[in-house]
Amino acid sequence: MSLTVVVLMDPIQSIHIEKDSTFAMLLEAQRRGHRLLYLNQGGLAVRAAAPWAHAAALRVRDDAQGWFTLGESYWQDLREVDVILARKDPPFDGQFLYDTMVLELAQRAGVLVVNDPQALRDANEKLFSLHFPQCIPPSVIAREAAEIKRFVAEHGDVVVKPLDGMGGRSIFRSGRGDPNLNVILETLTDNGRCFAVAQRYLEEIRDGDKRILLIDGEPVAYALARLPQGDDFRGNLARGGKGVGMPLTERERWIAAQVGPELRRRGMLFVGLDVIGDWLTEVNVTSPTCIRELDAQFGLNIAGLLFDVIENRRAEEHAA
Repeated sequence: MSLTVVVLMDPIQSIHIEKDSTFAMLLEAQRRGHRLLYLNQGGLAVRAAAPWAHAAALRVRDDAQGWFTLGESYWQDLREVDVILARKDPPFDGQFLYDTMVLELAQRAGVLVVNDPQALRDANEKLFSLHFPQCIPPSVIAREAAEIKRFVAEHGDVVVKPLDGMGGRSIFRSGRGDPNLNVILETLTDNGRCFAVAQRYLEEIRDGDKRILLIDGEPVAYALARLPQGDDFRGNLARGGKGVGMPLTERERWIAAQVGPELRRRGMLFVGLDVIGDWLTEVNVTSPTCIRELDAQFGLNIAGLLFDVIENRRAEEHAA
């Protein structure tokens, strides 16, 4: 069954194909004979309460010298496609919020949107882990600096970060007696106007900030441990961390089993869990990565597992 697959993503000319999970999905979709259409945020529109996109036919190839070819852009009624991959990188800002509302119009017409638009709105990547208190380290989320400072006084060594960051951006390690704590909190909360999250610092970060990928609630058998390098405590690959694949531990399988059913219920087909030591720290639903690294290290085809689910969903809908 050939599908029309639309991808909503950041500019394709700017990606790094050796580590881009969206690119892995596009390669797999094309390998299976599906038709690809590309658009970015500026291409979405609503006409007479129907979702449209200024899209272009897309061909991809696994070649760092030239990895895509685009056809002429044209207006496409999104109710007439089969699948939409919503893969814009965070932050989840006001404009992407509106994008999910447009995509929901397509979903209501029977299009499979990955991940579900309502779930994208509901599952803030820093806050959604709070649905699983048995899995997370001691944490506090507040706008008021005094509340976060109370938490710091209790736990001593902490990590403080914004709710809308990605790739290790604006993550601070601080602690009791830090003379910079006030200015860190002023910056992150915009002087009390924005939420920030503080978590107890986990010494196990030395063994990596692990990314576990879940497909329709089921974990891939290997995680990518992102190891801090040099004098940086952050393991994020975007901040110079080294990615080393490892089989899932029993604790990591337990965490996946705690979280997976709720992700499946909400229609989140592709999700990345961030785990440090025994603790779940984030649930990444917007555009989780690490497919390419795990595929390369273990001979996997993670995008293939995702498209097995996508194709089965579409076949079931056609048979109903």
